[in-house]
Amino acid sequence: MHKRFRHKGTIIKVLQFLKKYWILELLSLLFALISVILTLYLPILTGDAVDLIVDKGLVDFQGILRILIKMGIVIVLTALAQWLMNTCNNRITYSVVRDIRRQAFDKLTTLPLKYVDSHPHGDIISRIVADVDQFSDGLLMGFTQFFSGIMTILGTLVFMVSINYKIALVVLLITPVSLFVAAFISKRSYAMFKLQSETRGELTAHIDEMIGNQKVVQAFGHEEEAADKFQEINKRLQSSSLKATFFSSITNPATRFVNGLVYAGVGITGALSAINGGISVGQLSAFLNYANQYTKPFNEISGVITELQNALTCAARVFALIEEETQTPDKDDAAVLEKAKGKVTLDHVYFSYRPDVKLIENLNLNVKPGQRIAIVGPTGCGKSTVINLLMRFYDVDQGSISVDDIDLRDMTRRSLRENYGMVLQETWLKNGTIRENILYGRPEATEEEMLRASKESYAHSFIKRLPEGYDTVITEDGGNLSQGQKQLLCIARVMLCMPPMLILDEATSSIDTRTEIRIQKAFAKMMEGRTSFIVAHRLSTIKEADLILVMKDGKIIEQGTHQSLLEKDGFYAQLYNSQFAVM
Repeated sequence: MHKRFRHKGTIIKVLQFLKKYWILELLSLLFALISVILTLYLPILTGDAVDLIVDKGLVDFQGILRILIKMGIVIVLTALAQWLMNTCNNRITYSVVRDIRRQAFDKLTTLPLKYVDSHPHGDIISRIVADVDQFSDGLLMGFTQFFSGIMTILGTLVFMVSINYKIALVVLLITPVSLFVAAFISKRSYAMFKLQSETRGELTAHIDEMIGNQKVVQAFGHEEEAADKFQEINKRLQSSSLKATFFSSITNPATRFVNGLVYAGVGITGALSAINGGISVGQLSAFLNYANQYTKPFNEISGVITELQNALTCAARVFALIEEETQTPDKDDAAVLEKAKGKVTLDHVYFSYRPDVKLIENLNLNVKPGQRIAIVGPTGCGKSTVINLLMRFYDVDQGSISVDDIDLRDMTRRSLRENYGMVLQETWLKNGTIRENILYGRPEATEEEMLRASKESYAHSFIKRLPEGYDTVITEDGGNLSQGQKQLLCIARVMLCMPPMLILDEATSSIDTRTEIRIQKAFAKMMEGRTSFIVAHRLSTIKEADLILVMKDGKIIEQGTHQSLLEKDGFYAQLYNSQFAVM
């Protein structure tokens, strides 16, 4: 019962997307109706032609010629109607697919970061790409064959009843057997297709993970384990696919068997009726044609139903993504942070990624405009979490964070993030030219401004050595650049924007020592008059910070300048001395 309810819910959601294209749907139904009527008219013409062949030497060739001309016209019109119907169906299907993909991607941009962090990226990609493709195949087949099939069944019944209602009754009595067979198989195929879709998503996630981390896999000699896991998932996908295909493939032969019974029943009863003079030979010929045309849609509809099981399963996965709870929307009266002065306050902040694992507790901090705040501490102490909270990638569980005395929850996310420049340890570059990547945060910047930012970040020299300079196309995530070069481009991107506040999370971790010294000078110039948060493991890079926060287990246990913290001889002094201890 639960599965049926969920199935109906998915169909209703699909219909919501379809109602926008009701004109095309009506045209499709109209052309399908024309196609069916013309197709069903052909057996009558064939029967009339047969009746004009009475005996040897008694053939009405003139009458047959007229009928052949009519048949030619009907066939051409039928082909045209079917082509127009298919054109409408294609436009409906791929328009709906476009709308669903657009809505799914739009949802992806508004999902809270915790959803992306907690779901395999490959599975998310599989939902938007592979599952939507599978859904489109089923939807297209449904439009193309389902409605025309229903009309063919109803039309042939009308024509058969008009010729001889007794023979038509034989057809009707055998029909429920075909329906029972189709229903029996389709119920069992849904679970198989659901498992197939989920396993395919799992396989995509594994492949995505392996491709993105191939160097690490090879460096640790994990190739065999990765291949074994791939084989295990692939084997499960093979098994689920075979079962799904098996159940879907037996639909056609099973219904064909029933169709054979229908044809045999019509042939026997029709022949007996013709012998007794109940119908003519031409009418029997038409009846046998109708028997074939009547049963053919059952094969097609059975196939459509099976394909729709797969399509609806995939659609359910996509709709599950679309219906995920979005991040808390900005308030209707949310303030727009124009040019922040840089006053940042954390007041009794509590936060944890999971309710059962506590992380940040009662964190308090008052940052004055223009101050340089360094955050240090052991791995997992909450340094990067503070950055996530400052950027409002996550909302605090308790307490508040404010900028210029405005609570982050009372301002728009966009305006908040526009006031921050962020350089992370993990670089991100898009597929495009060097110029496009530097201009990413400020597309309207002039060439001179871009060149100045590149020179100040010490990226200009290596860019000029590239084959096409600033027009060099780099692959996804800058795969053809070194890690240090990618980080210099990220720094240039922030320097071009020059926002009033900065976040530097291990921003120079992949740069050589000589370049780092120069970058630190550039950062020092950039940070003048700007509130800056610096997360660093190398404590030598934060000596000039106005305030150093020492974190441990989500709490600030020490704070002060570099010199004052060393004089305290506490936890910071231990961290600092451990980095310069003689081994």
